[in-house]
Amino acid sequence: MADSLASQIITAIGGPENVRSLTHCATRLRFELADASKVDQNALEHMKGVLGAVPQSGDRFQVVIGGGVATVYENIMHLPEMANAGAASASGEGQKSNADVKAEARSKARGKVAWLDSFFEYLADSFRPILGVLLGASIIIALVNLLISLNVIPNDEASAGWVFVKAIWKGVFYFLPIMVAYNAAKKLKVDPWLGGAIMAILMTPQFTSLMDAKTTTCVENAALGTKSCTANIFGIPMALSDYSGNVFVPLLMAAVLALVYHGLKKIIPESVQLVFVPFFCMIIVGALTAFIIGPIGVWVGNGLGVGLAWMNTHAPFIFAIIIPLLYPFLVPLGLHWPLNALMLMNIQTLGYDFIQGPMGVWNFACFGATAGVLFIAVRDKDKDMRQTALGALAAGLLGGVSEPSLYGIHLRYKLVYKRMLVGCGLGGVVIAVLGWLFPSVTAAGQTVHGVTTTAFAFTSLLTIPVFDQMWVYAVSIAVSFLTSFFLIITFDYRTPEQKAEVLARAAADQKAAAPAVEAKEAAPAATTATATATATKTEAPAVAAAATTVVNAPVAGHVIALDETGDPVFASRALGEGVGIQPTDSEVVAPVSGVLQTVAETGHAFGIKTDDGVEVLVHVGIDTVKMNGEGFAVKVKADERVNAGDPLVSVDFAKVKDAGYSTTTLMTVLNTAALTSVTPKTGIDVKAGDEVIDIQR
Repeated sequence: MADSLASQIITAIGGPENVRSLTHCATRLRFELADASKVDQNALEHMKGVLGAVPQSGDRFQVVIGGGVATVYENIMHLPEMANAGAASASGEGQKSNADVKAEARSKARGKVAWLDSFFEYLADSFRPILGVLLGASIIIALVNLLISLNVIPNDEASAGWVFVKAIWKGVFYFLPIMVAYNAAKKLKVDPWLGGAIMAILMTPQFTSLMDAKTTTCVENAALGTKSCTANIFGIPMALSDYSGNVFVPLLMAAVLALVYHGLKKIIPESVQLVFVPFFCMIIVGALTAFIIGPIGVWVGNGLGVGLAWMNTHAPFIFAIIIPLLYPFLVPLGLHWPLNALMLMNIQTLGYDFIQGPMGVWNFACFGATAGVLFIAVRDKDKDMRQTALGALAAGLLGGVSEPSLYGIHLRYKLVYKRMLVGCGLGGVVIAVLGWLFPSVTAAGQTVHGVTTTAFAFTSLLTIPVFDQMWVYAVSIAVSFLTSFFLIITFDYRTPEQKAEVLARAAADQKAAAPAVEAKEAAPAATTATATATATKTEAPAVAAAATTVVNAPVAGHVIALDETGDPVFASRALGEGVGIQPTDSEVVAPVSGVLQTVAETGHAFGIKTDDGVEVLVHVGIDTVKMNGEGFAVKVKADERVNAGDPLVSVDFAKVKDAGYSTTTLMTVLNTAALTSVTPKTGIDVKAGDEVIDIQR
């Protein structure tokens, strides 16, 4: 019986003894490892059921699973070999949960400012565990709005049925502060129930009834449509607010609670801490929250919301464009959580949110890029990427979750970002223009430029109905989706060597699946190759294609085997059989005559196809793509015809060495699997143009 996915992941991660802790978020398994160098990343990336494998700083590693991550996590934790690895008990006094172990061991490497890293981690871990209920509530809101718009159910808030349906999703947002307080306290190594209990004080009927007390004075806030009240508590004035749905207050409260909690544990004897630490915390932090922290949190949230609302009103074009262009960089680093908190705060204070519309533009640009990758994967018969892209696209379009796309595809193939950002920008322009021409009208009768919503929604196909001016939002996300999609399928998302690797692997799979067919097709290949040769910008000689039997050295130097080059991809022969040359000259020339199918913008890679169908890749140096063309003087263009010996690029190999990269120039026959034999000549010194590979058809 084949090993389960859980068992395969643990094996590829380095075994159970390599796992210090394991947690998961909405889409990813998060490992803390003893030694990250033991991870078999290639095995993980090609594992069925895994969408991506992402190394982190230090010994942290993430495995992207998608929506089924919770099940995979549970299966891993129930493996017999994991009984004493990767997790501490989540219950019992003095025991630590997986999240606590992770938080304690994790080293911060997002930036140079440690406290800023800790702040963003605090925000992320305070919201991440409740993403599921927020997503569920947002879909309920979307379905209800859709049914109302289709006149299937009446918009009658006086009916008992309507009140019940509203309570299903309203409960999530009303009691959101208690959930955030629980998670934030847990993140700071405080009893999470204590954090939730203190926040609940401000949400009891007894506390909220103070607003209606005879001694309470209230003032209406016309800008926000709310009222501010002040009660007299034991002779001390207390500012009262509606704390339901507020997220800033529990975040501030948990930070103060952590200081008090850990301080009390230092001075109260351990034998009575169970009773007296919660007792004093509830009195001290409860009072501080009611009198000071709560009003400050409301003021901060209101101020940020009003500030962004001002920008959305007075500079809507800038706002609508900048949000979708920022999100692709914020989400991978977890820096989008402050904006998520502001969305919730806007709904609480303003009664609507205006950030989620432009955010949806970015999300659908992301999903459009993934759809383009899926189209190419189907076309190129790339089974692994087809599986990854299909799962990521489903998670995005139906769940509004971008992480599978980001970690499974976009961050692995950096060219995706160039295409996707165009979609983000163009979609932002569309939502800015249409949002200005066709403003929304809120429930309070306010006119707001831009797309708004009264719900916190994960921007997916299912949640389109929650947006006011729904057609404006739909057109904007369609533009961003289609722009990214067409740019990806037109310009591809891979470097020449990445594309060549996929095509070579697909050819090898096809040959393995049908060896008899390959054998029959190999013989007449030489006589039919000219009929399928790529069109060129310069007219090819009208002569019959001669059989290619040798490949020449593209540069002078010492010839070595691919195994000695130090590049695992080339050494695996995934890109075909070939040689490495340690260069002694700066001039790199064409090793065969044919058409340049690919010319890397950075000048480090060239793909040539001969008239009889032999495909040769010349890769100058290892990892030299990171030099961004510095030191490379390219002398040819894609689709040009070259003859063997024609110059391709002049390279400053001294600059390559100074940059810390290997100068070894690699050359492979990409369609090795379709040929009878490809035999390299190694261990010799050659001049450019000398024979280094023999080919038999």
